[in-house]
Amino acid sequence: MGSNAPAKDKYEIDMCNGPLLGKILIFTIPVMLSGILQLLFNAADIVVVGRFAGSESLAAVGATSALINLLVNVFIGLSVGANVLVSRFYGSGQNSELSDMVHTAIATALVSGTALIFMGFLLASPALQLMGTPENVIHHSVLYMRIYFVGMPAMMVYNFGSAILRAIGDTRRPLYYLSAAGIINVVLNLIFVIVFSMGVAGVALATAISQTMSALLVLRCLMRSKGVYHLELRELRISRDKLLKMIQIGVPAGLQGALFSISNVLIQSSVNSFGSIAMAGNTAGSNIEGFVYTAMNSFYQTAISFTGQNYGALKFRRIGKILLICESSVILVGLVMGNLVYLFADPILHIYSSDPEVIQYGVLRMGIICTLYCLCGMMDVMVGSMRGMGYSIMPMIVSLTGACLFRVVWIYTIFQSIHTLSCLYWSYPISWGLTFLVHLACWIFVYRKLLRTKELVPAGK
Repeated sequence: MGSNAPAKDKYEIDMCNGPLLGKILIFTIPVMLSGILQLLFNAADIVVVGRFAGSESLAAVGATSALINLLVNVFIGLSVGANVLVSRFYGSGQNSELSDMVHTAIATALVSGTALIFMGFLLASPALQLMGTPENVIHHSVLYMRIYFVGMPAMMVYNFGSAILRAIGDTRRPLYYLSAAGIINVVLNLIFVIVFSMGVAGVALATAISQTMSALLVLRCLMRSKGVYHLELRELRISRDKLLKMIQIGVPAGLQGALFSISNVLIQSSVNSFGSIAMAGNTAGSNIEGFVYTAMNSFYQTAISFTGQNYGALKFRRIGKILLICESSVILVGLVMGNLVYLFADPILHIYSSDPEVIQYGVLRMGIICTLYCLCGMMDVMVGSMRGMGYSIMPMIVSLTGACLFRVVWIYTIFQSIHTLSCLYWSYPISWGLTFLVHLACWIFVYRKLLRTKELVPAGK
């Protein structure tokens, strides 16, 4: 372990010493707000297109979300690996290793983002056809996806860059950058759709431009930093050793997200069978739920960074306290926000559409999923804690079996017998609850094993 502690600036948080609750909240709140702003990119797309381009265009944008997540999640998972490794190197004071990791992460982001452009262009039409996207929607969906994927290098750079900043405790600057990009996105949405009547092409283009702005700002931050995470563009390279470690942690996380998306693609295909009005209501409802999910997911990201730094500093007993605080917080946030948005579901859904049938379908989805959404947050925090300790394959297997496989089986058995949207939506909370219980058992096993290792915290730590 390096002997020199890194110099901290005003944006960094000391996660390894002192009381945890206050620091966790200071870290989490900007992550939560950043995630909500990022969701506003898509929400602005959906609201503008729903109000000014009609239900078919609204359904077209919604039909792409599960497929976009499927293609993107493996690469986003690599940023989780970058976060864990930067946290660990930072906590242990390994400054040279940390610098190599920063340059490898940004180089990987550029390469993966470029690869995603080609994947999006080639797979958009055949994949959407395979999902059974209706004829009156598919042309708009393909156009939206292809323009959206032009912004993939920027999306990857922002995600990897903000993962680096989160790992050293800086969650405020990513929030500032997304605020600027979010304003640009909303303004361009209105101009492209209302003034130039560009429809789904306009909202996709606005999103790509705003993502580019957030990526440029995070790159500028890393390049101007005088800390150990300073980025030099001329030193961008992919270190084989760091990439392999990032893959070891990140690919299971990414595969988990991608395979979860497969189950969501199947669910979207099942929703598609009820027609474009049901699709539009599902799109609006799931977009509102996204705000609750993002608020809860911030505690998953907090668990990764805090656990990673304390693991690197060999302060293992703090890891249990971190989990307890994050779980308690995510339950509170999930219950309050989930039930509040359901309570006001009708007026909120009117923002997306004035069609009473669309609103009815949206309320149906939110009544089942939002009220029990805290179970999803509890499940994710367990995964974040285990990934922070370096265990990525175990939570992947548990999540895929308990949630993804369960939903697929549900679709082909129970849903076939009770062919209603209510039955389809119930697969979500049941799978979250079952998966959380298995994750909890695995975490207890891993944590007890960690406390028994010979590297157990020395006296005084």
